[in-house]
Amino acid sequence: MHLTRLRAEHARAVLAFERENRAYFARSIPDRGDDYFAHFDSRHAALLAEQETGACHFHLLLDDHGDVLGRVNLVDVNLVDDTDSTADLGYRVAERAAGRGLAGAAVREIRARAATDYGLTALTAATTLDNPASRAVLTRNGFVPVGDIDLGGRPGTRYQLRLGQWIG
Repeated sequence: MHLTRLRAEHARAVLAFERENRAYFARSIPDRGDDYFAHFDSRHAALLAEQETGACHFHLLLDDHGDVLGRVNLVDVNLVDDTDSTADLGYRVAERAAGRGLAGAAVREIRARAATDYGLTALTAATTLDNPASRAVLTRNGFVPVGDIDLGGRPGTRYQLRLGQWIG
């Protein structure tokens, strides 16, 4: 598996991935809704434009054949000051690839890229309370809970990781 930045030519594969896994994802995270799929092409173009500004960094987790196994994104990049910059981490792995450690490996890799490639000093993430796999991925990658949050009407926890303090 390898992590690559989202590009225009990924649109069809990403849409197929999201459609194929929609019901699976909706069991543990808020559903994207029908509008997401109805306007996918314009949304994909908007994401790429946003990525060009540096406000977000979108990635795909691909297998050796180029099939999408997951998505790992850093969104809402916030340059607090000259020494502090943060982003929100989001990730999802296909049902057919779940349970193989791919999410943990992808988060490890994006954690390193966040610090080295994107110059970030901290990441935040959130997950619903009924998603123990995601909570485990975050804690194994050094994230610590910092508070409760509502995720689409579902109770969840917000996590934070100071990148300069993580050794692992």
